[in-house]
Amino acid sequence: QVQLVESGGGVVQAGGSLRLSCAASGLTFSSYAMVWFRQAPGKEREFVSAITWNGGSTYYADSIKGRFTISRDNAKNTLYLQMNSLKPEDTAVYYCAARRVFLYNDYTNKNLYTTWGQGTQVTVSS
Repeated sequence: QVQLVESGGGVVQAGGSLRLSCAASGLTFSSYAMVWFRQAPGKEREFVSAITWNGGSTYYADSIKGRFTISRDNAKNTLYLQMNSLKPEDTAVYYCAARRVFLYNDYTNKNLYTTWGQGTQVTVSS
């Protein structure tokens, strides 16, 4: 079955960096658009970034634009999120998700993704 496994989270000081990974199995990874969402305690899960099947197009939430970079390696079936200049407000559980058809008009809608990883905790201390 389809499985997404996130890793790379941890505790970092403000201004630091982390690189998250999402290893995919059970699907033809190169045919799927991939996204990152995050969920802070007591808050809704929110869109962070998306990348099309071949990496040709990337999308970012305004709150992380210029600090985070999404990328993928289709040969390794792995999605990445490089996070720089981290802020305490970036503290959350980060999830990756996959979708066979990328919805250019609605890719920030969490309800449209049915395949999720278990999440990885990112904590940024001030």
